[in-house]
Amino acid sequence: MTGSIGANIRRLREQRGWSQARLARETCRAAGVQGEPIGRQEISRYETGKRTPREWLSFIAAALGVPVDVLRTPLGPAEPPPPALADYLPEGDPLAPLGGCEGRRVGVGAVGDLQQRVHGLRLADDVIAGGDLLRPALRELRSAVRLFRESSHTEAIGRSLLRAIGELAQIAGWIASDAGQHAEAERIYRLGLSAAHTAGDTTLAGNLLGCLAYQRTNTGDVREGLIMARAALENADGAPPRARALYLDRVAWAHAKAGEPQPAMRALGEAGEALTGHGEEEEPGYLYWVDAGELQVMESRVYTELRRPLRAVPLLRDVLSRYDATHTREFALYLSWLAVALADANEPEEAAATAERVITLSADVASERTAARVKVVLARLEEFRDVAEVRAVLEGAA
Repeated sequence: MTGSIGANIRRLREQRGWSQARLARETCRAAGVQGEPIGRQEISRYETGKRTPREWLSFIAAALGVPVDVLRTPLGPAEPPPPALADYLPEGDPLAPLGGCEGRRVGVGAVGDLQQRVHGLRLADDVIAGGDLLRPALRELRSAVRLFRESSHTEAIGRSLLRAIGELAQIAGWIASDAGQHAEAERIYRLGLSAAHTAGDTTLAGNLLGCLAYQRTNTGDVREGLIMARAALENADGAPPRARALYLDRVAWAHAKAGEPQPAMRALGEAGEALTGHGEEEEPGYLYWVDAGELQVMESRVYTELRRPLRAVPLLRDVLSRYDATHTREFALYLSWLAVALADANEPEEAAATAERVITLSADVASERTAARVKVVLARLEEFRDVAEVRAVLEGAA
């Protein structure tokens, strides 16, 4: 019965286009209480069946504008529970210490050194494409796993090493994906997921599963990508605001790729709402790049994917006017969405000029993602082949 109540709460909330935070506020208002004695996390637990509303059930029903019995009544066969992070762990235990191994004792110094190498690799990824960075990334990951398995350490140091391995797997997986090595990237992400899960770091696990979801979405398995993105979101209780914003961005993208505009826009709205909660809370360093500008990037991409150029073009131009052009790969990617949006807006000459810049920038970048986007742009321009500027671009590319 608890599962049915949770499914009904979620269904009615989504029908109204409310976020979980909005439902929490409306429930408190219906109860006539000051402040927010229940919040988004509590609503999430109700919806996933982890907790029963009990005394709050009548107030949730009032907030949703339905009788309590509506929430208690099963609508049909019970839905299977949403996937959990653990459902995506690799088989076996790839991080198990080697049996009978009495390796050298490591402490905080080894953890600090590993964290510095992770950060260095992350900074390198800002300016070096996956094809050029994959070998050193894999070398660092193998070295980190060997350090954990072959050394002796305290439990606390072990958890710190596992978190560092998880972060290293996230960036190494991203690099492998950018290089077009998608099977290798998935294996790396799942290894990192195992490390984060073993360390008890749900925020890092959610980030890794979200990265895997993003790859699945972009490589054609959109429905599975959406399931994974939602699992990352639903199973990350207590994640800091910027992490939740990142998870929601990936949900929005998956909905957009699935051609589902309303859920995509709701997720974007919830991402913006989550980011407003960012303050001085403690959070992992790898969230440094999640800000209002990055949410604007995703918003513009979603609008482009949904063929809404009147919204996409101004956003993309604004983003590009402020973007660091030394980050060549990302600059080329964002220009590629602008080229498509301009074509959708029936501006073939501008689309051609933008496409020319994409092709020029991509020529010197060893990134499968930029190469794939060039193909998308050229395919979109085919409709305007009779326009001289477009024909010149298409023939030049050929």
